[in-house]
Amino acid sequence: MDKTVKYYMAPLESVTTWIYRQAHAKIYGRLDKYFIPFLEPHEKRDFKTRELQEILPEHNENIYAVPQILTNRSEGFIKLAKALKDWGYEEINLNLGCPSKTVVTKGKGSGFLAKPEELERFLTEIFDALSGEVKISVKTRIGKENPEEFPALLELFNKYPMEELIIHPRVQKDGYGNVPRLELYELAEKQSVNPLCYNGDLYTREQIRNFAERFPGTERLMFGRGFLRDPGLLYNEGKDSKDIFEKFWAFHDLVYEGYQERNMGDRNVLFKMKELWSYQVYQFSEPERLFKTFKKMQDCNEYEQMIRNLRR
Repeated sequence: MDKTVKYYMAPLESVTTWIYRQAHAKIYGRLDKYFIPFLEPHEKRDFKTRELQEILPEHNENIYAVPQILTNRSEGFIKLAKALKDWGYEEINLNLGCPSKTVVTKGKGSGFLAKPEELERFLTEIFDALSGEVKISVKTRIGKENPEEFPALLELFNKYPMEELIIHPRVQKDGYGNVPRLELYELAEKQSVNPLCYNGDLYTREQIRNFAERFPGTERLMFGRGFLRDPGLLYNEGKDSKDIFEKFWAFHDLVYEGYQERNMGDRNVLFKMKELWSYQVYQFSEPERLFKTFKKMQDCNEYEQMIRNLRR
């Protein structure tokens, strides 16, 4: 792990929970930042229980956690950001990257990128209101429909003093398909006035090294599915397989026990673990077959037997 580079955990809704974040920090060592899966402002009610669990200060002790907000209404962002500041958070992140159709059709996430005039008004209002109170970072895609949208978006982003601009170089309609458009990240590296962080398709140490060779000036990397596939991605280099799997199973046990201790019920715990295993199977041989086995499980006793078999 390059000590000159800052490493972040991306926010993945319902997956990188506070239990997952704390287990990762304890087993593999603290990252520089952990981004909390997005919150949405609510006008007529307080936080949902799930949301509250994610932002409770005691659930984010000993790590630098950054709440992410998903909205296209500046007044909601400002109100929520101020509330989060009162809870002790130093930095707030704006989600302009979510590609979900249910989000995009409401003009939020990467859907907001298709409305540059509204986006500029929004950014002006939140930076004017929050300047000097909290740091604001932005996580973005490079456009909604096509990559040609990005130069104008970058010019817009350059108008604001962001803590950092996190770029996932796909457009919304790509989802997680196609390949990241690194030529547009290269454009941002040349023209952005804000510090940059790269996010997208870094699954292996070789891919990280190749990226670093092409972009030696990038000193901030965010990992989403890369960590989910291999939570020890930044730890495992140079370690033997016994050490790697000892760490992995210690991490797994901490996450599993954390969910069990929440009294969520077997069904919900099993759902959480199956979701993780949809990524983690790639550390094992025949991952697709293995995940089919996980998907068929009906209770935690069956799950625990499967884990014992895998550990042999």
